[in-house]
Amino acid sequence: MIEEPKTLTIRAPQRRPSAAQIAAFQNVPTGFVVDAMFGAGSLATQIVPIPGQDVQVAGPALTVDNRPSDILALLGALKYIQEGDIVVNGFAGFQGCAAAGDRVSGMMKNCGAVGFVTDGPMRDLDGIRAVGLPSWCTGLNPGSPYSTGPGRVGLPVPIGGQSVETGDMIVADKDGVVVVPFDMLDHIIGRLDAVAALEHDMDAQVAEGLCVPDAIEEMLQDADKVAHVT
Repeated sequence: MIEEPKTLTIRAPQRRPSAAQIAAFQNVPTGFVVDAMFGAGSLATQIVPIPGQDVQVAGPALTVDNRPSDILALLGALKYIQEGDIVVNGFAGFQGCAAAGDRVSGMMKNCGAVGFVTDGPMRDLDGIRAVGLPSWCTGLNPGSPYSTGPGRVGLPVPIGGQSVETGDMIVADKDGVVVVPFDMLDHIIGRLDAVAALEHDMDAQVAEGLCVPDAIEEMLQDADKVAHVT
């Protein structure tokens, strides 16, 4: 006989970025973070800010893994939210109903969350805006989810093409969502200033009329790299 799974499986958070590490990602564009990771870390394009939202948030992930159409694990995760967390809510990519609405958003904010990310839709847009918890999802759907489980809290969750663990850093803005693995935080923080400097330098060059970058001009003249045909 196959053993029935527990209704919820919970691993209490065991690691968390320091206050200095969290601060290092505040107000940093997601594009800079991805560049610092050499193009890695971004969640799938379908995960976008709720309509009309233009904010940047950064904080440690609290991971939630639900079955399709179910949010019991998300409700159980409310007990484990720490101030400044971003709840990363796996919905198995299910699009047939909402993964959260305004009431759950309000409870997450009351518990200290500063953001919510899911690979499912959300509902109650006016209420979510009133609550004020920045949220990223795949769109809107008025359907209500179940809350029967099973589900998991605090364990790795696949979402948006990435595997996210509790304690990883989440950075999200109007361009999307990026995850920085916990073990890479200091390394990536050490690259952010250099990436920002390069970005600002290129912005200045474009504003001054740059048409073709010098490196591309040089490559176009290199017969070993470019073949000109007629």
